[in-house]
Amino acid sequence: MIKRQITFTIAALQILLLASCGSKSNADNADGKPEIKQAFLQNVKTTKALLSNQEEELTLTGKVEYDPDKVINYVPMIGGIIERSYFSLGDKVQKGQTLLDIRSTELSSLQSERVGLESDVKIAERELKTAQTMFDDNMLSEKELMEAVAKLSQAKAAYSKIQTDMAVFGSDKGSGTFSIKAPMSGYIVSKNASSGSTVSADSDPLFIIADLNTVWITANVYASNLLFVKEGQDVKITTLSYPGEIFQGKINSLSQVFDPEEKVLKARIVMPNKDLRLKPEMSAVIRLKNETHNKLVSVPSEALVFDNDRYYVVVEESPDNFKSKEVTLSGHHNNVTYITSGVSEGENIVIKNQLLIHSGLKD
Repeated sequence: MIKRQITFTIAALQILLLASCGSKSNADNADGKPEIKQAFLQNVKTTKALLSNQEEELTLTGKVEYDPDKVINYVPMIGGIIERSYFSLGDKVQKGQTLLDIRSTELSSLQSERVGLESDVKIAERELKTAQTMFDDNMLSEKELMEAVAKLSQAKAAYSKIQTDMAVFGSDKGSGTFSIKAPMSGYIVSKNASSGSTVSADSDPLFIIADLNTVWITANVYASNLLFVKEGQDVKITTLSYPGEIFQGKINSLSQVFDPEEKVLKARIVMPNKDLRLKPEMSAVIRLKNETHNKLVSVPSEALVFDNDRYYVVVEESPDNFKSKEVTLSGHHNNVTYITSGVSEGENIVIKNQLLIHSGLKD
């Protein structure tokens, strides 16, 4: 709804008009119509009423979220006890940085198995070396040599597999203890691990690391707004944390499935966040321009005069000849008001001193 604001009261404007135009007897012309002084007319400015598509502003609510493609939830592969934690919630961590030490009986068994397999590889290597020497001296058949080669290959494969399996758990520190290292650089946005606590393979993530250099802003799109929201549409984003500051963005994608709980579609806006000002879970207001197909006469909002619960604009019908016309409003956007009746395209609309002229024309 357009705000009904007037800088001066009509009474005050009448006083100003009399001061600039002189007495009523001198201001009236032969036809009995008010006459505006030439000195006053020099300060009058006009603009053309235009015919244009009506523009409106649609406001959506939303919030800042992690980019799910740049988030890692770490769940332990085996159970154990956390011996030490090296990080806190909100810390910035680098890839490869040690975050936790976990002691596990399951890992102890794997370590013992790995030692045995490592020994098997060394034995197979010695046996192959001996077999090769005997084959060169014609003391061993080619079949027996190939069997020694195959035995070494199998031993190495088994050892490689257990090494790979243990690498999944973390960096082996011996004695059934392994270290969990950060799988990526980023910020700790969730922590569920403390020294002395027990973990298992089916427990909640011990920690979540997110790269916050890029974030998503998800906007809630209700069914009634669906026709006005499109992919690629420019948006303006504001937050309570930074009043008066506008973040510029674009709708990158629009979900095709309604959220079953919130009953809305989700519009995604991918935002660069190098300075980390946008925080996950921060509320946001998303505004986008909606251009309708309604062709209406438009005038600058500053041209409006509000008087006795009605809106008027002052029209210059000819040089030094003005008329105040009542208008019916449809809406406004970016200091432009759309009018359904009262004025026509091409008319000269007064945008400076219109309040004084309107007041004078009433006398």
